[in-house]
Amino acid sequence: MSLRPTVDFLLHDWLKVESLQSRERFTDHSRETFDAVLDTCERIAREKYAPFNRLVDTQEPHFDGEKVTLPQATHDAYKAYAESGMLSAAQDYEVGGMQLPYTVEAAANAFFAMASVSIGSGMLTSGNANLLMVHGTDLQKQVFALNEFSGRFSGTMCLSEPQAGSSLSDVMTRATPDGADFESDALGARYRLKGNKMWISSGEHELSENIIHLVLAKIPDANGQLVPGVKGISLFIVPKKLVDTDGQLTGERNDVALAGLNHKCGWRGTTNTLLNFGEGKYPVRGEAGGGLDGAGSGAVAYLVGKPGEGLRCMFHMMNEARIGVGMAATMLGMAGYYASLDYAKNRPQGRPSGAGGKDASRPQVRIIEHADIKRMLLAQKAYSEGALALALYSARLVDEQHTGTAEDADVARLLLEVLTPIVKSFPSEWCLEANSLAIQIHGGYGYTRDFPVEQYWRDNRLNMIHEGTHGIQAMDLLGRKVLMENGRGLQLLAERMMATAAKAETSWAPEAAALRDALKQVGQATQQAWDGAEPAQALANAVPYLQAFGHTVIAWIWLDVAHSLGDDNSAAAQGRRAACRYFFRYELPKIGAWLNVVKSRDPTCADLPEEAF
Repeated sequence: MSLRPTVDFLLHDWLKVESLQSRERFTDHSRETFDAVLDTCERIAREKYAPFNRLVDTQEPHFDGEKVTLPQATHDAYKAYAESGMLSAAQDYEVGGMQLPYTVEAAANAFFAMASVSIGSGMLTSGNANLLMVHGTDLQKQVFALNEFSGRFSGTMCLSEPQAGSSLSDVMTRATPDGADFESDALGARYRLKGNKMWISSGEHELSENIIHLVLAKIPDANGQLVPGVKGISLFIVPKKLVDTDGQLTGERNDVALAGLNHKCGWRGTTNTLLNFGEGKYPVRGEAGGGLDGAGSGAVAYLVGKPGEGLRCMFHMMNEARIGVGMAATMLGMAGYYASLDYAKNRPQGRPSGAGGKDASRPQVRIIEHADIKRMLLAQKAYSEGALALALYSARLVDEQHTGTAEDADVARLLLEVLTPIVKSFPSEWCLEANSLAIQIHGGYGYTRDFPVEQYWRDNRLNMIHEGTHGIQAMDLLGRKVLMENGRGLQLLAERMMATAAKAETSWAPEAAALRDALKQVGQATQQAWDGAEPAQALANAVPYLQAFGHTVIAWIWLDVAHSLGDDNSAAAQGRRAACRYFFRYELPKIGAWLNVVKSRDPTCADLPEEAF
C-alpha cells in the first residue's frame, strides 16, 4: 500500500493546508509546489531508504577505535536527503530555505520515517540548527546553523549523562572560561568543557564534514562548585572539528572522543554513542592558557544564549524532537499495518463456519476474512492513522503560531503546550501495540526476519524512551501543562473538542455524546487529582492520566476526521468511519479505569515499600 493517499487526504481534505497560501510567508506556494515536495520525498524514500532498511539493521555501525563505519547505503541516503533541501525546508529564502509550511514539511518527512527510521533523515540536525536560529548569535547562525541546513555539517543534542539519565538537574559536565579573553571570541564566549554524555544519537560518523554538538553543562561558581538544580545549566556549541569565522575547518580536532557505541534492540542503523568531552585524547590549543580548572585543557565550547539559561534554550530542540519521535513511532506503526494488511490479504488459513460448523471440504479462506484479524487490522489503523492526523494537526498549529494573528498565534502556542506530551507519548505506546498486532497477524512468521514486522517492533520499542519516558511526559502534562496560565490551554483544547462534538451531533450522535462525557471525566480527574493534594500525591498516577488524556484527544481527532468525510462513500472513507467507530467503541471506554485511580489518588503504587517487591 502507498502512504500518499492518506497524506493527501489529511493535508488537503481535512486540514485544508492550501489555505496557508494566503499568508504572506507562503504566497509563492500552491498545491503544485506542495505536491512536488511530497513527490520528491516519496521518491527518495522509495529509492534510497526502503530497500536498505533490513541492511542497516543487520550491518550495524562498526567502531575500529578510530572511526565509525556505516554502510554505503546510509551515506547515499544522507546525501540524497541533504540535496533535497529538506533540512532547511521551512527556513527563509535568504538562508537557502523553501519557506515551506511546517505542516507540509512534517508530512514529507513521514515518507522517510516509514521507509527506514533506522537510517534517519536529519531530525536532530534540523532541530539543532533551528535552535541556533532562535538563540544563537548572528555568526553562530552563519557558521554553524546554515552549514547544518546545507548538510555539510550535522548536529546532535547532548543532554543525558551516565549517572544522571533524564535527571538533568544532576548533570556534572562543567564548562570553565578559556582564558582572560574568553568573552571576546567571535564565535561566542569560549569555554573549556569536560564531562561525559550518554545515549547520543548520531554522535560519531563520517556522513558529514563536521558534527556540531549542542551540550548542556554547568559553569562553576567563584568557589569552583557547580550550581545545584536546573538553573545552573548552560548550553554550548562543541564542534567535533574546529572552524574559523567563515565556517571553514581549521584542521584542528576538538577534544571530543567516542568512548563506545551502544547496541540497542532497534534503530541499529543510527550510531548511538557515549562521548567523552575534554578527556585529553585529542588535546586542542593546549597553550591557550588562562582557563580555570586546568588551563588550556578540555573541549573548546561556545556559549549559546546566556549562562544559566541552557535548559530554556534546549527545550526549543527538545519539543521539536518530541514531535519528531511521535511521528517516527506513528510511521513505524503504519509500516507494520501495511505489512500485516498485505499478509492478511494473501495468507490462506482456516475455513468459514456455517450452521453445521466448519466444512473441511471447502477451500481455505484468506485470514483477512476472519473477524479477529479484522479487529487487529482496524486497531492498527485507528492507532496509526489517528496518530498521524494528530501529528499533522499539531504541525498546522506550528504554522499558526508562526504566521497567524497575534491572538491566533497565542492560542496555537498554548494548544501545542498541552498536546506535545500526547503527540510524543500516544504513538510511542499505541503504535508499538500496533506493531505487536502486526506480528500477531503474521503468526509464527511474525517472529522471523523473513518478514519486516519484528524489526518494526524493535525499532518502535525505543520511542517510549526517546525524548522522555511516559512518566516524564505524564508529569509534564498533569504537573505543568494543564495547569499553566490558570488552565487556559486545557480550556482552549476543550472548546475545540466541544465544537467538534457540536458539528458532529447529527451524523455521529453517539460518538459526540461519548466525547463530551470523556472530556467531562478528564476535567473532573484533573481537578480531583490536585484538590488539596501535595504534588507527590497528585502525580502518583500521572501515567494513567496521560493515557486517558491521549485516548480522549485521539477520539476527538477521529470524530473530526469522520465528520469531514461528509457523503463520501469511497472505500477509503468507509475505512475511516470504521476506524472512528472502533476507537469510540473499543478504546475510549478504557479511560474510566485509568481516571478512577487519578481521581481517588490511589496510593497502591506510591505507598508500597520496596521490601514488599
